[in-house]
Amino acid sequence: MIYAAIDTFYLTDEQLTNSPSRKDGIDEATETSLRIYGCDLIQESGILLRLPQAVMATGQVLFHRFYCKKSFARFNVKKVAASCVWLASKLEENPRKARQVLIIFHRMECRRENLPVEYLDFYSKKYVNLKMELSRTERHILKEMGFICHVEHPHKFISNYLATLETPPELRQEAWNLANDSLRTSLCVRFKSEIVACGVVYAAARRFQVPLPENPPWWKAFDAEKSGIDEVCRVLAHLYSLPKAQYIPVCKDEDSFTFSNKSLESKAMDVPQSSSPTNAETPALKGALEEANIDLSSSKGALVKQTSDKLNDARKSDDESKGTAAERDVKDELTFKSKSDRRVEASGDLRRDLDRIKSRGRGRGRDSDNEREREEAERFKLKDHGHHSRQRARDSGHSEKSKRHSSHDRDYYSSSYSSREKDRRRHH
Repeated sequence: MIYAAIDTFYLTDEQLTNSPSRKDGIDEATETSLRIYGCDLIQESGILLRLPQAVMATGQVLFHRFYCKKSFARFNVKKVAASCVWLASKLEENPRKARQVLIIFHRMECRRENLPVEYLDFYSKKYVNLKMELSRTERHILKEMGFICHVEHPHKFISNYLATLETPPELRQEAWNLANDSLRTSLCVRFKSEIVACGVVYAAARRFQVPLPENPPWWKAFDAEKSGIDEVCRVLAHLYSLPKAQYIPVCKDEDSFTFSNKSLESKAMDVPQSSSPTNAETPALKGALEEANIDLSSSKGALVKQTSDKLNDARKSDDESKGTAAERDVKDELTFKSKSDRRVEASGDLRRDLDRIKSRGRGRGRDSDNEREREEAERFKLKDHGHHSRQRARDSGHSEKSKRHSSHDRDYYSSSYSSREKDRRRHH
């Protein structure tokens, strides 16, 4: 058989038993439960993001490979699962935005922990930190994988194997479901995809009681071994016997996708409540009591006097400290009140000044309006006067012209008359 895939990430049973999580004190049951829980998150988020099954399968394989090299105590399961989904969507050419991935995981966590579904504000500091953690965890995954993220799934072998064995069609869906469930276990880092496909086919045939050829053995045609097939069936049976996986807080970084204050409330419950000042002993009283206990060897009368004197001194010092504290409080209150009074007075003065300025502005506005009216009236009068003077000048000009014309006519007629008279006299 020709292998064209770069798929060399396989571990032995000894390496799995000595995983980094075991070195950090996490037992096998807790590690198995956290692996199943992370794969459940990847599967559910892929369905909500409407991703194909290949993306979810790739994300689960990357999840198992990462925790074979890193511990559950150092990296949070939820953040690693979100980063695996985000990286797998890009590897399988069905990319999703980081915002979409964070929204889905935030909503899933609210539902799983029975918390009210809150709105994830994209401009909040919480969202910015989650986005940075998502990209940072993705870089950790790529670094641990050596940027070799090729994954070969057993699903593509199942159809060919079943067609070769000539099994009934209902066996195909059952084998496909078993292959999806096998991704929740560590089979993908222990066996090659061909062996897992053979084990899934064998388990589906046993469930539907379909006989498979044994002479010659059918698994030899697919380069598989009987021990590997039996181990795949055993791991699947153990998976179905386990209860539903729950989140186990083993990581040091317990920051979640929600805005809940459960951790803060638990920390607040762990803090002891401070006693009341009436019942609490002051340091001076404690020191007096300790000194009184040290001098037990002395006489009873001297001891009683000494302790009573020290207690009285301590009480006096406490009363003086309380009196000074009360005086300081009174002084602070007085200074605060004086400052507030000064602020109120200053604000009152400012308001009065503003009112005066406004009233002056109004008076000035009125004066300016009156001046404008007066100027307009004077301009109107000047215009009328100029118009009348121009009219008079025109009338006077017309009268002078008429006078000139009349005098000219008179001279003309008189000259013409005198010339005629002369002519007549000459004739006679």
